[in-house]
Amino acid sequence: MKNKINMVIILIILFFLYFCISAFSYAQNISTDLSENVFRLHVIANSDTDYDQELKFKVRDNLLKYMNEICVNCKTKQDAISIVQANKERFQQIAIDTIKEEGYSYPVNINIGYFEFPTKNYGDISLPAGLYDALRVEIGEAKGQNWWCVMFPPLCFVDISSGIVPEDSKAILEENLSDEEFALISEKSASDIQFKFRLVELFNKTGLFTAKN
Repeated sequence: MKNKINMVIILIILFFLYFCISAFSYAQNISTDLSENVFRLHVIANSDTDYDQELKFKVRDNLLKYMNEICVNCKTKQDAISIVQANKERFQQIAIDTIKEEGYSYPVNINIGYFEFPTKNYGDISLPAGLYDALRVEIGEAKGQNWWCVMFPPLCFVDISSGIVPEDSKAILEENLSDEEFALISEKSASDIQFKFRLVELFNKTGLFTAKN
């Protein structure tokens, strides 16, 4: 009897280890594929005062307007990053000019790098927390609230209350992701999809995916 109990315990432990390894592998693959196909924008306000927060959004709007102009023919994330890198100084100047037009003189620091993001919803698309390539714009002391968006594919749309992402943006994501990966970020009603999404979030938030693949 004791041997049978020990065997059951061993089988439970082995099953648990198998589940953990499988879950980790699944979450890592999903996280890597999403990261490889998304280029994000991160704007940090000088402070949390109403006028600094309003200024943050004005800077955001002008940067996105310019981004849409120069990246209209981008087909991949790398295309977008290359164009932004080549026009980095122009992005910085647009931010500085916007700030001056509003009567302020805050400096602007712009970096293209690999940054940590929380879970964010963009209409009917949700991206799990994790590390993503992004254009980070720091206004002044950069001690205010953040604003996150996706520059490529373009998910930064004005009427976020409508809950609808442009179909061409979805098409770009769908072309570069597997069917299950796309369902994971776009179809949150199914319980199994919700569970898998939370699984990816869990592994990302524990800091297990800290190095760029």
